[in-house]
Amino acid sequence: MAWVVLLAAGLLEIVWAVALKQSHGLTRLGPSLVAGAALVGSLVLLAQAMRTLPLGVAYPIWTGIGALGAVLAGMAFAGEAPSLLRGLAAGLILAGAALMKASAGS
Repeated sequence: MAWVVLLAAGLLEIVWAVALKQSHGLTRLGPSLVAGAALVGSLVLLAQAMRTLPLGVAYPIWTGIGALGAVLAGMAFAGEAPSLLRGLAAGLILAGAALMKASAGS
């Protein structure tokens, strides 16, 4: 169950990052409120997952989900151009998260 909670925390990290971009430096109220709520929710879920998962596994996976999701969201919704180097970097983030999960056992 901790892995599901950690995944949800990572997905909320993507939400707050995208909303933060859409807030234009926290000058637009709606996206700013979404960013704040998603940030708090992400941290609460991360803390819950860390009750069971080790810090050295949970935190890197949480940041990896957020980083990879932000890269993909930037390309899908913000007009950021995909490139070979960006794809390679995203693949390395994904590989790192998978290795961290494997290092935690079952």
